[in-house]
Amino acid sequence: MRNEDVMNIAKKRGFLWSSFEIYSGVAGFFDYGPLGAILKNKIMNKWRDYYLVGEGYYEIESPTIMPEEALKASGHVDHFNDPMTECKECLEVFRADHVIKDVTGEDVEGLENQELTEILSKEQIRCPRCEGHLTHVWSYNLMFQTLIGAKGKKSGYMRPETAQGIFITFKRLLRFNRGKLPFGIVQLGKAYRNEISPRQGVIRLREFTQAEAEIFVDPKDKSHPRFKEIESQVLTLYPADIQEKNGEPIKVTAQEAVGKGIVSSEILTYQLCLANKFIKELGIPFDVIRFRQHLKTEMAHYAIDCWDVEIHTDRYGWIEVIGIADRADFDLKSHSEYSKEDLRVFMEYDQATTIKKLVVKPDMKKFGPLFKGNAPKIIDILKKTEPESIKKSFDTENVYNMKIDGENYQLTPDLLSFEYSQETVRGEKVYPHVIEPSYGIDRITYSVLLHCFQQDDDRNLLRLPADIAPVTVNVFPLVNKDDLIRISEHIRDDLRVEGIIAELDTSGTIGRRYARSDEIGTPFAVTVDHQTLKDKTVTIRERDSQKQVRLPVANIPNTINGLINKKIEFSEFETI
Repeated sequence: MRNEDVMNIAKKRGFLWSSFEIYSGVAGFFDYGPLGAILKNKIMNKWRDYYLVGEGYYEIESPTIMPEEALKASGHVDHFNDPMTECKECLEVFRADHVIKDVTGEDVEGLENQELTEILSKEQIRCPRCEGHLTHVWSYNLMFQTLIGAKGKKSGYMRPETAQGIFITFKRLLRFNRGKLPFGIVQLGKAYRNEISPRQGVIRLREFTQAEAEIFVDPKDKSHPRFKEIESQVLTLYPADIQEKNGEPIKVTAQEAVGKGIVSSEILTYQLCLANKFIKELGIPFDVIRFRQHLKTEMAHYAIDCWDVEIHTDRYGWIEVIGIADRADFDLKSHSEYSKEDLRVFMEYDQATTIKKLVVKPDMKKFGPLFKGNAPKIIDILKKTEPESIKKSFDTENVYNMKIDGENYQLTPDLLSFEYSQETVRGEKVYPHVIEPSYGIDRITYSVLLHCFQQDDDRNLLRLPADIAPVTVNVFPLVNKDDLIRISEHIRDDLRVEGIIAELDTSGTIGRRYARSDEIGTPFAVTVDHQTLKDKTVTIRERDSQKQVRLPVANIPNTINGLINKKIEFSEFETI
């Protein structure tokens, strides 16, 4: 289905609207209309069913504004940048790597700014808007900055992802999960990125919704207890080595993906399969879904392995809708270093062991007079330092240099002594590794609209699965007579009592009402006619097949619930 057709219907029927239209709009922002908001929320609730109910993870909610120090620790302040260039004539700004790709066709994402500047010069690439000269490339931080408090003395940012709110509360989350690995925590909410020049509709937003799970695992054990359930599931994978050779994606089972080392672990492969099932249950066809592994040039420095779930679109090509990564221990280790909080987990051994341990002891008679008020913090650092490294430095250089808060301190052999002690070890403290599936809800919602929409002759049909359709049932009186309308209102209200979104439509001919119902994706229509007055039965019409069955009015709520939950199939009824 073409993007233009889908977006026209989306605007016409109240799914998606450009934000701030009466003020000429602002790029990178969209409103979800009455039907779009319900569709998006049903997709989010389905995601919750997968991760909260199906996987047993718990959800938290953290602030969308974060202090600068938290995002400094995560690396976003220093490294969350895009390469930017500016036109010297019209002063418009552009993402340099996108401008280069549009002209040369080459994917240069991940190259250094100087390399991008050289390509702009060598290829004589001009401003896409006015053909003017482009400046050198510099880094532009994508976060929205703000000030916290009335005096504005504390800097903050709108969060660029929901994940950091989970990492920061890790100590409490670990206690909540009884100190045991593995466990998962999810967060679903808004994130913000001040994109340079968003030009891709809902694909590139400045405010968007993320659904992320952070799964904390033992670094030495990345198996999955339910891997057997999905080992035969077929995935369309596009590994990095095949991409580099310009090859085609391959179809392999989950078992083959792990066995052949294509995907780094069972638990990561399990998450790929879970995402695959989720996307297909939203009505997106199998043949437009693939899993693309990050190339070395785009792989985050902390990631062991990372795959994007991509969906093909007519206008934008392959778009990433989900990222699934093994983030290793980067996040917890970094926040631990910056906050001075120990975010490790004690992993108990199966059997305790006795080891011989080297211990360093400071001579307090010399330490105090020499270092005075700084002595306690030096001793504190010594406790966290491996004695072997200090002893080795003494043996080679006869001195051990220590830097604390910008000050240099020299420790000499006369200040410290070493001795071995016997110690019973029952376990060790480790930083958990993190497996992260990150879902872009807005892109997924767009993909659902794009791939569920069909045009059959003059019929516009949105083939949404029944459990995510914004309106589940439209109730139609065949003609606008009071007795038929009263029964229709009664049926609508009974459906709503059962938690089913139902609407009454009395406008226009029955054919026009069916057409409107099909266009917004309503899976079922109930028609009240003159026979209803005689035998208290109505017709139920299925959207996709257009087939109809006649059932008692009293059975309608239970029947609709059964069809939504797939406990019964429409084909089980005798059609009329």
